[in-house]
Amino acid sequence: MNLKLCIKILSGIIIVAGFFILFPAIVSAIYNDGELSRLISISLITIIAGNIIFLLIKPAKKNLSHRDGFFIVTFSWILFSLIGALPFYFSKYFSSFDDAFFEAASGFTTTGSTILTNIESVAPSLLFWRSLIQWLGGMGFIVLSIAILPFLEIGGMQLYKAEVPGPTKDKLTPRIEDTAKILWIVYTLLTIFEIILLKLGGMNLFDSICHSFTTMATGGFSPKNASIAAYNSSYIDWVITIFMFLAGINFKIHYLILIKHRFKKDILNNETMFYFKLTCISVIIFTFLNIITHIYSDFFTSLRYSAFQVVSILTTTGFGTANYEKWHPVLQFILILLMLVGGCAGSTGGGIKNIRILIFLKYTFNQILKVIHPNSVKLIKVDGKVIDQNIISSVISFISLYFIIFTISSLLVLAFGGQDLVTSLSAVIATMSNIGPGLGNVGPVDNFSQFTPFAKFVLSLSMIIGRLEFYTVLVLFSPVFWKGIKFK
Repeated sequence: MNLKLCIKILSGIIIVAGFFILFPAIVSAIYNDGELSRLISISLITIIAGNIIFLLIKPAKKNLSHRDGFFIVTFSWILFSLIGALPFYFSKYFSSFDDAFFEAASGFTTTGSTILTNIESVAPSLLFWRSLIQWLGGMGFIVLSIAILPFLEIGGMQLYKAEVPGPTKDKLTPRIEDTAKILWIVYTLLTIFEIILLKLGGMNLFDSICHSFTTMATGGFSPKNASIAAYNSSYIDWVITIFMFLAGINFKIHYLILIKHRFKKDILNNETMFYFKLTCISVIIFTFLNIITHIYSDFFTSLRYSAFQVVSILTTTGFGTANYEKWHPVLQFILILLMLVGGCAGSTGGGIKNIRILIFLKYTFNQILKVIHPNSVKLIKVDGKVIDQNIISSVISFISLYFIIFTISSLLVLAFGGQDLVTSLSAVIATMSNIGPGLGNVGPVDNFSQFTPFAKFVLSLSMIIGRLEFYTVLVLFSPVFWKGIKFK
């Protein structure tokens, strides 16, 4: 393991984190909210510290292994969360560092869970910082760093593979730096388009920017206590519903459609169609059951609120326009299932991912057929291509590991979190799948402030592990990983 080079790269990432703190400082200067001096101080100290480490460390070799990639990606997310917590911690709105770290980890991992009880009382610069860190975390810091830091060109693919979600890691171009740039360009263009549409709908510019950042990141942080419900606008609801849905699609498809103008062949791939059908079926069920149970009196009102909440939960965004805990228990159970599924691979959404669910269902169906016809041979295909057995094994392993980590985290939160069964279990699902709200005391109108510091730490770790899809983080706990490490 090239530990010196790993530390040097991490120092560059620290510099990037410090640089972005200057953006909320600009907002603080505009609104004169009293946070300017603190934000500038934190930014400068972070940038200086990163530069000192960068200049002092001189690695002998400049090539990265897969092990280096896992180390850098995991610690970069931890460092970003720690640095991101500083503006919160040194403000008057957070009473402890564990609260500040929870908020920052929730932001960077695009989870959207919060400990704030009165969001609208928080300084605009910190509200902007909450939204910005979600936007940065949506596409990923390593993808951003590969795009803007020249020295990451060496071994960039190892870092890309360790961070980008999904069972496969497609490059859009031969050079990984160009792929990273393209992904961020498409991400930025969609964000700008949403800002414009929200502004046209009557939302002020500040709120439009904040909500567009957190929509495209499928993060869910809002500068309003009531989230999107505060605007009571069907236009705003539908704009955000559409962009949440788009954010749940693999960004490779956005690139192929927007840049390459390849529409039909790419938009109709198996995963996207599975995601589309799952969304439509869920919306139909929710719409009619909410009418039958007299939650909403007419079809279009029920469609508006049902579609918003289904897409918000399925894409793991976590925005709210309705208190779904008042809906029928069947719908609440379906929402939990949608939390587990999440968005598509290569999207900003969390969860298990649609492609894994699709492969798992095909595999399960094949196993049932084998019971009936033991000698039959039926290959699993996605988009007309046979899925390699290694990918099938990794999918089954991932889903198994998801529930193992869920069980362990749930036991810890139940034992030390001080909350009931429904609250604790849904909190773990909400953080592991990077959703935000859950059920019980962490429902759409509640927050996570009532958990103990230890439970907040477990939930924060669940966010990071879930965002990096388990293996990238858990491999660091293996003794074999650290064997033979030399500082050279």
